[in-house]
Amino acid sequence: MGDQRALDEVVEFTSGLIRIDTTNRGGGDCRERPAAEYAAERLAEAGWEPTLLERTPGRTNVVTRIEGTDPSAGALLLHGHLDVVPAETADWSVHPFSGEVRDGVVWGRGAVDMKNMDAMILAVVRAWAREGFRPRRDVVVAFTADEEASAEDGSGFLADEHPHLFEGCTEGISESGAFTFHDGAGRQLYPIAAGERGTAWLKLTARGRAGHGSKVNAENAVTRLAAAITRIGAHEWPLRLTPTVRAALIELAALYGVDTDLRDVDRLLEKLGPAARLVEATVRNSANPTMLDAGYKINVIPGEAVAYVDGRYLPGGEEEFRTTMDRLTGPDVEWEFHHREVALQAPVDSPTYARLRAAVEEFAPEGHVVPYCMSGGTDAKQFSRLGITGYGFTPLKLPEGYDYQAMFHGVDERVPVEALHFGVRVLDRFLRTA
Repeated sequence: MGDQRALDEVVEFTSGLIRIDTTNRGGGDCRERPAAEYAAERLAEAGWEPTLLERTPGRTNVVTRIEGTDPSAGALLLHGHLDVVPAETADWSVHPFSGEVRDGVVWGRGAVDMKNMDAMILAVVRAWAREGFRPRRDVVVAFTADEEASAEDGSGFLADEHPHLFEGCTEGISESGAFTFHDGAGRQLYPIAAGERGTAWLKLTARGRAGHGSKVNAENAVTRLAAAITRIGAHEWPLRLTPTVRAALIELAALYGVDTDLRDVDRLLEKLGPAARLVEATVRNSANPTMLDAGYKINVIPGEAVAYVDGRYLPGGEEEFRTTMDRLTGPDVEWEFHHREVALQAPVDSPTYARLRAAVEEFAPEGHVVPYCMSGGTDAKQFSRLGITGYGFTPLKLPEGYDYQAMFHGVDERVPVEALHFGVRVLDRFLRTA
């Protein structure tokens, strides 16, 4: 992209969005409307016609459609969320909502997750308006609320209550992929996401016989719960290779010149060195106990104890996950989904994936693009209800020593200005060819 204004704007918009505190503490405690209005104003300035939608007052989403030149082509969804996770100011080197630009770096909560991508989208479509450019496919731009919690006020609400806004959309692009992964041996990898593990947040409830803490009690709810979560935490999940992860292992093995022995994936991962981090969390289902709640007095055995577990399952792995939870919790502990979302799988041999790859390779010819599956989840899960296939693509060219994954929900979240410039160029290149 030769539009210098777009390069300036992506930095300005990233900083501007960070300065709007859209902390999502869960339970409805968030207000995205100021950020939504900021985005909508910049779309309107360029001549686009944004629509603001809310399920809950203050939990605002923005949607607009940019008409393409080929009405017969499937539309493309370009989406990013406006909310961010909490940040403890005392832990940061700069104020997390300052949006400070210092020494070529933009600082603040959302710099990576994911106000940077929101800013890229705004900068690119505003450049199109100045140029008078129209893409081949319709492009639907959506800025969503509530991604960092249940998405009920965001993409879930849009998919369920306003599906007409996404009519014709066949594929979607959002977080997180096409970032530089330095392997420590001089190679630069660019993983593009083509799948997500499913979300299975569980509530476990153990019931027993309440009583005095000094008495023998073989029906102690706390003991029953503790035994169940210990079994869950210690469980070794069996290997499960999805098409995306299989493709990633094959490409990485070829790149590193090691045998592609998928009969011993753990050994293969050892041979891949640091690059194994791209896939090691997605070769199995997982379940991690995270919260406990039991009792109200030290000398009283409660009749109920509760725990929460962060479970994730691979595409095709939900039934295995359910039956394993039934077995590990046992007869004295009940479990239910506190929050559940589907696992996703996207083809890596599609024309769209090829164009995503080509866009990165044009601006990072020294890099190696590889597919990968996200260990967590995004708004692509909710949009999949509309038949939209999702890819993770937030292009960033990052310097060695920059820990991209640590920036997500981490202290001192920040993004280099040059990475934003790269992102604008690559996103524009892809969208012009999509």
